Amino acid sequence: QVQLVESGGGLVQAGGSLRLSCAASTRTFMNFAMAWFRQAPGKEREFVTGISLSGGSTYYADSVKGRFTISRDNAKNTMYLQMNSLQPEDTAVYYCAAKRGIVARSPRYDYWGQGTQVTVSS
Repeated sequence: QVQLVESGGGLVQAGGSLRLSCAASTRTFMNFAMAWFRQAPGKEREFVTGISLSGGSTYYADSVKGRFTISRDNAKNTMYLQMNSLQPEDTAVYYCAAKRGIVARSPRYDYWGQGTQVTVSS
């Protein structure tokens, strides 16, 4: 069983930045592809970005490309999401997720965090 704990959410003005972290409780963190999803009220959970086992490959939703950056530190069992130029439409609960194998844009992940709220005011 892998536990994922997100942190770093909060309230920020449009144009601002936030950095999310996802800490994993496993010594085999390097064996998991990781991703961030988000879910806004009344909407389905959507893929934001994903990163391969080694961190060598990253994937982004078109809506965040050029503004968000995903990274991971396998020595610290932690994944990060740097979010810049935030807009009100980025407001959502952000979830980190882990799966064996390769990154997927569908929410078919083995493990999920509890989520962290990101609110962007206009």
